[in-house]
Amino acid sequence: MTFRFLHSSDLHLGRPFGGYPEAIRNRLREARHGALARLATAARDGGASTVLLAGDTFDAETPAPETLRQALRAMGEEGDLTWVLLPGNHDSLAATELWRRIHADGPANLRVMTDPTPQEIAPGHWLLPAPCTQRSPGRDLTETMSAPTPEGARRIGLGHGAILDFSGEEGAAGIIPPDRAARSGLDYLALGDWHGQMSVGPETWYSGTPEPDGFKHDTSAAALIVAPGQSVTRVETGQFRWCSPQLDLLPGDDPAARLTAALPQARARDHLIRLAVTGRLALSDRAALEAAIANVAPDYGWFSADLARLDVEALPEDLDQIDRAGALRQAAETLLQETRNPALAQADRDLATAALARLYSFAQEVQA
Repeated sequence: MTFRFLHSSDLHLGRPFGGYPEAIRNRLREARHGALARLATAARDGGASTVLLAGDTFDAETPAPETLRQALRAMGEEGDLTWVLLPGNHDSLAATELWRRIHADGPANLRVMTDPTPQEIAPGHWLLPAPCTQRSPGRDLTETMSAPTPEGARRIGLGHGAILDFSGEEGAAGIIPPDRAARSGLDYLALGDWHGQMSVGPETWYSGTPEPDGFKHDTSAAALIVAPGQSVTRVETGQFRWCSPQLDLLPGDDPAARLTAALPQARARDHLIRLAVTGRLALSDRAALEAAIANVAPDYGWFSADLARLDVEALPEDLDQIDRAGALRQAAETLLQETRNPALAQADRDLATAALARLYSFAQEVQA
């Protein structure tokens, strides 16, 4: 019978999601905990009896006691599966108290890879783990994957770290060699650290996080069902989607219809939206767009709209819709002049554009 396992990583249990409103923060944290049950279901559906977690199961070296306890309990409740836990850079071996508690309180179906010694995880299948020793080890920990195993064994590497530069810092370099699988004779190298799913080669994969946690990867989250030396199959596991739709508008467009077409319609509550709008619109259409955004935003788990790069074509007759005389008319004319003043910084012109559009919308609401 073919041995299969599920490869996942970067659950970051206990992540605080600071900067977001409390309601969505709570839902995002709960979705991360729920990923454990979804991984278990995906493993069973894929014919796997083992789940490999390639580091950063916890977001910090000192997770809240209830975060750790509930995670261990959730794994223990999936008693027909074996869970294999590897220290990552967020929950490295430097967190001695964390790993002491995991060893002491972990369920019987949990195997903790705090030692790089090869271990048999199924008949004829040997795991070669490379636990992270600290947040930034500064060396290739996967060298230990060249350790010998019995002749004819399937060799599975389990590591956490960068093959490519994930930091974005100039001059930074990856630590794990791209050809580690070939160098160490691995049938499969299961990696964590990169939150998007990525194949480095036929035998080397980043599984990505099973529950998305930011806008960097505008795809659904997933894990991998692996039959070493035979097949790698993607299985979706995420609850939330983080989407960054782009909307480029021109005069004559129907802004409300274009907005609807750009946004996901199914399971809106489980989407976080970061909308960016570019192009140019008449003042009335800009107001219609803002009204449409205000109407749909509450449908989504979280919604942000950036209209800073949307130019407004405002004509003097458009100002009549605000007021024909008086203080409001004077304010509108001043703002219109500022939107076209090349002596002003772009940020100031953008602010004047937004203010003029808001004034127009306010006037329409009052007149209605």
